[in-house]
Amino acid sequence: MNAPTDVSMKTDEVLRVELEVFRRQHRDLDEAISALEERGTADQLTVRRLKKQKLILKDKIALIEDRLTPDIIA
Repeated sequence: MNAPTDVSMKTDEVLRVELEVFRRQHRDLDEAISALEERGTADQLTVRRLKKQKLILKDKIALIEDRLTPDIIA
């Protein structure tokens, strides 16, 4: 795994900052996709690319959230 995306090598504080950045980017992509679909002016390739970026961000968010959430054995 390459260093920039390896969450095991980052501090919790860095991960929290990245988490907020990724969440904001995810929301921005969601708004952009909605706006393009509402106007009906977007080509499908652009929409698919934006949706793919959104899914990548979702995966990164989930990975960081898992790292920050402590394992609790009940």
